[in-house]
Amino acid sequence: MKYRTQELVYIAVFGTIWGVVEMTLGSYLHVLNVPQSGTLLAGMGMAVLVVGRTFVPKRGATLLMGVVAMFIKMFSLGGIVINPMLGIFMEALLAEVGFGWGMPTRWRAMLGGALGVSWIIVHPFITQGIAAGWGIVRVYTWLVETGARLFGISTRAALLIFVLLCLTKPVTGAVGGWLGWEMTAAVRRRLGRGPLAAEAKTILPEGKQ
Repeated sequence: MKYRTQELVYIAVFGTIWGVVEMTLGSYLHVLNVPQSGTLLAGMGMAVLVVGRTFVPKRGATLLMGVVAMFIKMFSLGGIVINPMLGIFMEALLAEVGFGWGMPTRWRAMLGGALGVSWIIVHPFITQGIAAGWGIVRVYTWLVETGARLFGISTRAALLIFVLLCLTKPVTGAVGGWLGWEMTAAVRRRLGRGPLAAEAKTILPEGKQ
């Protein structure tokens, strides 16, 4: 897929925005020990990706934004740290699948967001359970204990807690995708009423509902 110079600029801009959000807001959320901070950050990232994809409605654009964000995150950490870099890459890849081939519709924006954030439930099983040698059972137990504190439910309801944790990821992602779609729709309406209406149709083509 070939990209024009302007499109490459947009890819770099929105990828950088996602990376900076991860780098700055992510640090504050972790310091404040905000529950599910990774899920919240991923949801925000999905909103950024939706906006970016409407500016560059081409296959592969979302994944390239994720690659840019991944390197921004790497520099903020002072070197190559596989876990967060893998997380960002996979979130972007799954969002790419959900968005489809061109500019996403509202529902595809929500689907892409839901798929992207859903990676968070898989991530610890890969990075901690397999790569770090914790084992699947230990990761599952850790997730259940974390969920028990979050939802105020006894760990005896382990399956319920795990299901609730799994549900929070795609729901957060879908909300992020919807917010991203609404932001681009608002910009399109605002520009469409002003002197930049013609340019707005070029940059932000009308998307299907």
